[in-house]
Order: sequence, then C-alpha cells, then structure tokens
Amino acid sequence: MKYDYLIVGAGLFGAVFAHEVTKKGKTCLVIDKRGHLGGNVYTEKIEEINVHKYGAHIFHTNDKKIWDYVNSFVPFNRYTNSPLANYRGELYNLPFNMNTFYQLWNVIAPEDAKKIIEGQIKKAGVANPKNLEEQALSLVGTEIYEKFIKGYTEKQWGRKAVNLPAFIIKRLPLRYTFDNNYFNDKYQGIPIGGYNKLIDGLLEGIETKTEVDYFKNRKELEGLAKKIVFTGKIDEFYGYRYGKLEYRSLEFKHEILKEPNYQGNAVVNYTDKEVPYTRILEHKHFEFGTQEKTVITKEYPVEQSEDKEPYYPINDAKNNIMYAKYKKLADMGTIIFGGRLAEYKYYDMHQVIASALMKSKNEV
Repeated sequence: MKYDYLIVGAGLFGAVFAHEVTKKGKTCLVIDKRGHLGGNVYTEKIEEINVHKYGAHIFHTNDKKIWDYVNSFVPFNRYTNSPLANYRGELYNLPFNMNTFYQLWNVIAPEDAKKIIEGQIKKAGVANPKNLEEQALSLVGTEIYEKFIKGYTEKQWGRKAVNLPAFIIKRLPLRYTFDNNYFNDKYQGIPIGGYNKLIDGLLEGIETKTEVDYFKNRKELEGLAKKIVFTGKIDEFYGYRYGKLEYRSLEFKHEILKEPNYQGNAVVNYTDKEVPYTRILEHKHFEFGTQEKTVITKEYPVEQSEDKEPYYPINDAKNNIMYAKYKKLADMGTIIFGGRLAEYKYYDMHQVIASALMKSKNEV
C-alpha cells in the first residue's frame, strides 16, 4: 500500500482530515473529481475579485479553538453578514429586528412591534402546526411570513409551503433590538485573499490529484491505501442499494459588470415568488473591495439530478429512514464517512471542521 489514507473529496472535511493525520506521520492521497481543490468553498479570481463559485460561504462560530485553528492558516477579516430582503422592490433588513419592524410598521418601541406580531399570531389561530406555513404563522404572524418566508422558502424547496413539513422551521428568531448581524456567533469573517488560501494551507505538502472520478477508477484507487475517507454521497458509495437520497441543488449565474458597486451589499435575498432566483451576491463586498468592476451571482434553486451538484439534504421522514439504513452499513465497515453528503446532514463550515478534527483524532 502506497498511502495510509485515500481521501475522496478535497473540500473542508477532506482537507482538515488530511492535514491532521499528516501531522501525525501518516501519508495521504487526496483526490477530487472537480478541476480544483476546496470543494464548495473554492473561490475563483475574476477581475481581481475572489468569487465564491458555489454560493456565499461566511465563516461563523462560537468555538474559539475552531476560530484560532482556521486563522492559523490564513487571517480572517471582520466581515459581518447583514443581508437585505428585497420584496417587490422594497428593501428590508435581516434578520427580523427593530429595523425590519420600523420599515414594516413605522414602530420605534420594541413593545409596539411585539404587540403587532403577537396580534397577528393570535389572528392566524394556529394551535397545532401541521406544515411549514402553519409553523411560520404560529411563530411570526402573517406579514413577516407573507413577505419574507413564503416565496423564498417555496423557491428554495421547489414545493408549496403547505406541502413542506413543519420541522424545517424549528424557530424564527425575532430580535427586538436594532441589530442587523445575521449570526449570533462571537467569531465571524472571510479569509483575507479567499478560501483557497485556507485550503492551500491545510493541504500544503500533501499529494493531491484533481479531475479524478473515484467511481470510474474505484478498484485501482482503493488498492493504493490502507483506509478510505469518503466525503461524497453515501448512497452512491453503496450503489444506491436502498434507493437514492434526495437533495436540492443550485444553479449559479455569474456576471461581470462594468461598474464599481451594483447593490451596495454582499447578499440581497429576493423573497417574492415572482423573481426566479433566491438571492444576488456581490462578491467584492465580502472583502471590502474597491475594484473598478464588480461580479454578481444570481442563485437559482433547482431539483438535484445527475448533472446537478447536490447541496441541501432533504431531511424528511422518508429520506431519514433511508439514510439510517446506509448509516448502519457504514457503521459495520472501516470506511470513514465525513461531510454534508456522506453524513446526509446540513453542516455549517465550523461543524464540518469540528467533525473532521474529531474523526482524525480518533484515528491517530
């Protein structure tokens, strides 16, 4: 065997795992079917702007150890995520806070905003929510739901809100302060110079190969290493023997504009159903850029298919039962499964890193 580990997928999980076991004297080969390293956090330099090719990636965590860990490879800037909602041409601050309530109802006192919301919840009269729409109405009332949740969610999932399970929305935070910081986490930012610097730092000195399809070269690749770390789709790994797990996917349309500033903010959500995309990203604002041109990306949610990358696991009852069967198979073997696709779970970046740190520690 030439390597201790064959790591399938050069995203955050694979890169962190490879870095940690290499520190302990193990040898790794990291492969990826794409033409670049970094998985979905990959950034491409266009017009001197680091463009998030697979959607916005904003690092946030309350875990100081994780924050110090990523900053040991590349310093992070002070970017704070403060998205805007565009509802039929009107702009509102997110998350739902006193700025939003002032824009909606011209209220200044938190108690007045609270009374309006509580009144709408009471009028909706949902005691036992049976679907996403009823769940949202029971949490935030009619107006916030109609303007900011209904259209956006139906686009995101490709299904009517009344046909989506209530558990998708466990809670909807209402802030009675004038605070537009989307995340509550203590640490937040973007790597200075882009996420490629983080991935390059993690994989420094480790053998990597891109444009290598594990499934087309499976037997040959598996013969190279004592153990496999797999970060792709767990159902595909097992030949879909229990069926195909479902995902939502995204299409990205990138545009270069001959102007220095298109929308004045990194993220603007389009929350009405008439607009086909869910949001527009303006990438230069993630790093406070002053370039002469700008690059924007429109995100279109679509059903996942063979030619569409899987992004969001659809963790409904049917899929979770199917995943449990695959998980049982995984637990009986020696393959290490990690990341959003392999664990069929929506992970934030800090959670992926924590999982990779824990699993690599268990190994060595």
